[in-house]
Amino acid sequence: MDRLIWSKGLLKNKLTVARDGRQIGVIDWNNLFSSEAMATLNGRRFLLNRDFFLSKLEISDATNEAPLGTIMINLFNPRSDLVLNGKRFELEIKNFWQSRWAWKFNGQEMIVFQSDEFLSKDKGSIEIYSSDSEELEILILLGLFVRNQLVLFMLLLLLVVLVVLI
Repeated sequence: MDRLIWSKGLLKNKLTVARDGRQIGVIDWNNLFSSEAMATLNGRRFLLNRDFFLSKLEISDATNEAPLGTIMINLFNPRSDLVLNGKRFELEIKNFWQSRWAWKFNGQEMIVFQSDEFLSKDKGSIEIYSSDSEELEILILLGLFVRNQLVLFMLLLLLVVLVVLI
């Protein structure tokens, strides 16, 4: 098993990924609510994008802008599918608080994400149980991008609740 640590400052637009205290990746949004981000992991560059309604996430190769994958996130369904290189991966949100989520392949967990902060969700860990998948970098970045979407969903939900109460 490989273990990575990710962190994103509260109300910041940059998320970093580290292995053994050394930064190996970054996701950089234009601003806090930006729908586009540039990402680098292990020296490979990617473009990340979400649609206006927060549910469709896309990842592309930054070198040639070739699409690599698209996933639809539904806040009311804890599972979503992604097809990469002809393989079907399943993203599962593992708890109500959305602080634990995982990528599965053939029913087996490959990558497990954990958010260590209750409300801010600004740091956590990534446990990787597979080393033989060429899709690992894409799955890690999409998993972290999904995390950002979950935080935006929670902020939107909180805003709606506040508007209703006021």
